[in-house]
Amino acid sequence: MLTLLLLPLSLLYAGVMAVRNLLYHTGLNPSVSFPEVPVLNVGNLRVGGTGKTPHVAFLLALLQQLGQHPAMLSRGYGRQTRGYRLATLTDTAATIGDEPLQQFRHFAGGIPVAVCEDRVAGIRQLLLDAPITSAIVLDDAYQHRRVQPAINILLTEQERPFTEDFVLPAGRLRESRVGAVRADLIIVTKCDELLSDARRQEFTRDIRRYARPTVPVLFSTYVYGEPVAVGAAARPLGPEVVLLTGIARPEPLVQYLTSAGYHVVHHTRFADHHAFTEAEIAAIAAQLQPQQSVFTTQKDAARLLDPALAPVVAQLPVFYLPIEVRFLADGQARLQELLMPYFQPHAVV
Repeated sequence: MLTLLLLPLSLLYAGVMAVRNLLYHTGLNPSVSFPEVPVLNVGNLRVGGTGKTPHVAFLLALLQQLGQHPAMLSRGYGRQTRGYRLATLTDTAATIGDEPLQQFRHFAGGIPVAVCEDRVAGIRQLLLDAPITSAIVLDDAYQHRRVQPAINILLTEQERPFTEDFVLPAGRLRESRVGAVRADLIIVTKCDELLSDARRQEFTRDIRRYARPTVPVLFSTYVYGEPVAVGAAARPLGPEVVLLTGIARPEPLVQYLTSAGYHVVHHTRFADHHAFTEAEIAAIAAQLQPQQSVFTTQKDAARLLDPALAPVVAQLPVFYLPIEVRFLADGQARLQELLMPYFQPHAVV
């Protein structure tokens, strides 16, 4: 009923976005392309929770394997700074945002990571700061139409595909479903690893009702790694865990923990990109029982390592679960096939 009541507002919002997209499509609002380096955009139609961060990490690693020198540019959502900033070892989630910080640490500083609200200005400066860059991966810029990427990669979840959703506020879409027509590749994320071929074909048919009829549709799943210590303990103390999250969609993690034999005795859940406080961490510490550990996500761990929180966190048995993206069927081979025309393959040095 609430969805029906909000549909008029959704139609209004969708209309505004349609006019905006038309202005870019006709060239009245110009888009900037970068012929000197391929720009690969990873984004979505839905607000949050489609798996952009692990897929960006997968793409950066794959480009490295192909002998490229990738860099990453993000808006840096949630940071307390403005303008362009190139990540360094002294940066925190407050200075560049939790997701860029996570990527910078994940690649141990071996990939240039920058943030800038103005993606055009950010790309230009990043190419000056890292002149050997041979590819730039844009994080969450599907609606940032000022940049014309070489490849637009659209993500959508198996459990909540954009084909079954509505525009804000009745649903969670940032623009109407037909925005998928701009995608050069669509990845259905967080899939059941046993998703049948028939079900994949059904998803593909539904998606191509809104996207281009020949757009490749791939399917990916998550593989969780062993817990990585953030705090005091070297390994989890027992099967009972307190879960701490500040992400859009913690449900897949909860399901994994249950299937892996953990018992989530309490879930302290905050909004996406939440800036944890000392009081909040102290409250978790106060309720923690002997032999219980605190589990969180890799993105949340980036914020927990803020200098103001580090002394408190260091005393607790806190762990994050790393996520690896894997493609179903021949998905990775098809992704590489799509990327190769943009690059001259050469050996990694």
